[in-house]
Amino acid sequence: MMTTSHTRVDPAKLDRIRAELGSIDRLHLLEGWDRLAPEQQIALVAQLEEVDWPEVGRLIQSHVLNKPEFDLPEKVEPAPWYPYLPPASMENRYREARELGHTLIRQGKVAAFTVAGGQGTRLGWDGPKGTYPATPIRKLSLFGCFAEYIDNIQKRFDVTIPWYIMTSPANDQATRRYLREQAYFGLSEDQVMMFPQQMMPALDRNTGKVLMSGEHEIALSPNGHGGSLKALHTSGAIDDMKKRGVEQISYIQVDNPLVRVIDPLFIGLHAMDDCQMSSKMLPKRDPFEKLGNFCLIDGRMTVIEYSDLPDELAVEKGDDGRLRFLAGSIAIHVIRADFVESLNTRPGGFALPFHRAEKKVPYFDRQSGRVESPLTPNAVKLETFVFDALPLTERSIIYETSRADEFAPIKNADGPDVLDCPGTSIDLQVRRAADWLDRAGCPVPRKIDGAPDAMLEISQRLAIYPEDLKPIKLPDRIKPGASILLA
Repeated sequence: MMTTSHTRVDPAKLDRIRAELGSIDRLHLLEGWDRLAPEQQIALVAQLEEVDWPEVGRLIQSHVLNKPEFDLPEKVEPAPWYPYLPPASMENRYREARELGHTLIRQGKVAAFTVAGGQGTRLGWDGPKGTYPATPIRKLSLFGCFAEYIDNIQKRFDVTIPWYIMTSPANDQATRRYLREQAYFGLSEDQVMMFPQQMMPALDRNTGKVLMSGEHEIALSPNGHGGSLKALHTSGAIDDMKKRGVEQISYIQVDNPLVRVIDPLFIGLHAMDDCQMSSKMLPKRDPFEKLGNFCLIDGRMTVIEYSDLPDELAVEKGDDGRLRFLAGSIAIHVIRADFVESLNTRPGGFALPFHRAEKKVPYFDRQSGRVESPLTPNAVKLETFVFDALPLTERSIIYETSRADEFAPIKNADGPDVLDCPGTSIDLQVRRAADWLDRAGCPVPRKIDGAPDAMLEISQRLAIYPEDLKPIKLPDRIKPGASILLA
């Protein structure tokens, strides 16, 4: 950001912004313009230029002054999926899919994409969430976990995997600085491309007025993880993929240190069925686990939020005694690059719908000159969800994964009975390491409840599958309470 006192906003640029704001009756954002210092004017204009104001004007009418209601379609069916382990009848198909995945990776047709716009605030961490120390012994960051996995895949297939990282304006510079300081965890700088997602203004829930967080600052928030599919296009990442020959994008979010950043079997199943976008699922712990539900509506793959699925459907069971709506969404996808391009180049603009969320947003009150902190929701935030691209596909598959194998998310701060927090993630990472060591012939001491009686960590640079440990010299014996790092 430029702060030199003699720099001024280009008058033509200011006139253009005035006209754009005037067209949607939002000129209040420039009230007090003449009282602002030049650097404050520049900062405000930079924020104003980040926002698609015609789009905001439409959304104020449709999502703020009017409240969209979710109407459950009359016929909702649970989506089918490929099981985690193939039945005998599908073993050949899985073998062919895995080989196809290997071929696509080896040919440089697969890229990694990490959505990492969040801060670590909820975890008490002062920095981008991707910098949070996630592993049991080394305290390797989430970014470090992903980089080690990518490095393993690169060496396995003798290929360079491009890694695209979507940040947010709030953490973009800190993320870039962190990865530079870490020397990209051994990856090449030119294979990593970072770009921030678009921001959306917070809007007064009663009037639709754009809220300010300060005299020269709009109250902005990211446009949701669905905005990642827009940012891939607007940032030039899709053009970069075309130059590199990338056809498939392996999409993950930043919170899971065990995620398979590039999964050959999943990629192969997706490509074999000629899908535009596919997803991994977890069998839900219980009917009301807070995961979206994979469903078919008019034959189209759809995710229905846990809060929108009626209780009578959530608890319904099939003939096998399992939940009918068992497949929970965990935000792991494979997406064809040309499909992302099509979402952004359709008539009418970006294809994904916005969702309304009512939030408490502190705001600057011009009359008092103070920032007010509301006690009840006063604002509407507008977000897009990545899974809303699924109904726009012609073909889409679901592949089941295992909690024990690749799901140890860090979403919440530690606390009694809290799930998906650093403590539960460490526990799951240690349990997976113990299971792998046991299978490799290195018994791990156990507590009375069966939990490992040791602190264990296996670098993903060393092993991403249990069989990777077989040729490695392992300890003859692990003592109870030991701390063992394999790297």
